[in-house]
Amino acid sequence: MHPRRDHYAVDVRLGVLDIGSNTVHLLVADAHPGGRPLAQTSEKSVLRLMRYLEDDGRISDEGVKAIIDAVHRAREVAEKEGVDELLATATSAVREAANGTDVILQIEAALGQPLQVLGGEQEARFTFLAVRRWFGWSAGQILLFDIGGGSLEIAGGSEELPDLAESVPLGAGRMTIGFLPDDPPGDRQVDRLRAHAASALAPLAERFASLPRPDHVVGSSKTIRSLARLAGHPLEGWAGNDRMVLRRDALGSWIPVLARIPAQARQELPGITADRTFQITAGAVVLHEAMAALEVDELEVSPWALREGVLLRYIEDLGW
Repeated sequence: MHPRRDHYAVDVRLGVLDIGSNTVHLLVADAHPGGRPLAQTSEKSVLRLMRYLEDDGRISDEGVKAIIDAVHRAREVAEKEGVDELLATATSAVREAANGTDVILQIEAALGQPLQVLGGEQEARFTFLAVRRWFGWSAGQILLFDIGGGSLEIAGGSEELPDLAESVPLGAGRMTIGFLPDDPPGDRQVDRLRAHAASALAPLAERFASLPRPDHVVGSSKTIRSLARLAGHPLEGWAGNDRMVLRRDALGSWIPVLARIPAQARQELPGITADRTFQITAGAVVLHEAMAALEVDELEVSPWALREGVLLRYIEDLGW
């Protein structure tokens, strides 16, 4: 990357590279002391890494090549955009793979720098920080849901960092491979996934019950934003559609529809992009069960999530 600029006394251009279960996503943003980071460029390569997992839990050679190719493209974009510092992270799919250590070394070689491998609780904490900053201190007690390709993160608290943060392996990609293998999956497979998710969430729900009732329930991640565009509605009194609300009953009414139409047809639905068609049904089921387990009737959608949280934490570490 480019040399650092005068101890960051002026604007600095930062890149956050998120190597996730579904995508390799680069966010480039300009930051300056006391100001909000301003996104400039977003570059994404769709991977769906779960399809590259072999029976022994290894990422296949084809999958590793796909990751490395995407990392090379992201690094080229970062160079072209004049990024001063590139913050590279990897989440559950790489972290948990049987050959994860070797894959991480190959990614670091492609980047020419270290890779920060985030644990599930770290993911939840970074994302909670971003949501807190987006909604502000006046939001009070926040309960957060974030669905990735490999895991579901839930966090709650009233401060900048959550009082409780947990991760469970209920990601939309992982659940599609494990429970909804057919296209379309149909009601029976959806019911199996419902039961599995409810069982996995029950002990977690008991722990979150010890927290005060939230003033705001928030959902982040592309999966939740897509579901909100499909089944949600704009926040009352808010101009435009960038503040969405998703009700559990509205989400539930769409699940049988999603389960009975093939993936190719789902991208014709509002808000469902081509890279989400295969795993959106599983994402809907997991979110619905999570909302039910924690007795949530509706949530607001945050446009900020993990990448913004990594960016904000790094800016704080600069001492601005």
